[in-house]
Amino acid sequence: MLRKALRQALLAVLCLAIAGAAQAQWKWRDAKGNVQYSDMPPPAGTPEKDVLQRPSNARAVVIVSPPGAPASAASAPKPAASAPTKAELEAAARQKKEQDGEAAKQKEEERRIAAQRRDNCARAQSNLRDLQSGTRLTRTNEKGERIFMDEAQMAGEIGRARDVITSECR
Repeated sequence: MLRKALRQALLAVLCLAIAGAAQAQWKWRDAKGNVQYSDMPPPAGTPEKDVLQRPSNARAVVIVSPPGAPASAASAPKPAASAPTKAELEAAARQKKEQDGEAAKQKEEERRIAAQRRDNCARAQSNLRDLQSGTRLTRTNEKGERIFMDEAQMAGEIGRARDVITSECR
């Protein structure tokens, strides 16, 4: 049972690492107007207005000129060509709503993962206390018979419990 719990904990950690890498995606519009996707940031010189999506841990680049220095043409705001249409406003509102929904889902997933880590930590600490208590522990074999754990098995389980504590109890 302890092995199964340890395997599940390690599998959960592995899935989290893979899921985190899959979400680190950049999306931008290149000079020809084509939308590009990559796990790397867009090439240097890509205007900020063309960066459509960045990973959650990436921040927008803001150029700040020192006080009294003239603003460069690149950092000066560009006048709007025309007022946005109703369709554009609705599309922007839809996109913002989707982003807010995704952010809420991501936050909820992070809360769920944190709760799972706390649970894994508590279980591993409890198992370690039981293993180090000095009492003889038993397991049930495939035939349903109770067998006592020998010193080598207990040492192996203690090592696994410590590994889980190291990875889950932060």
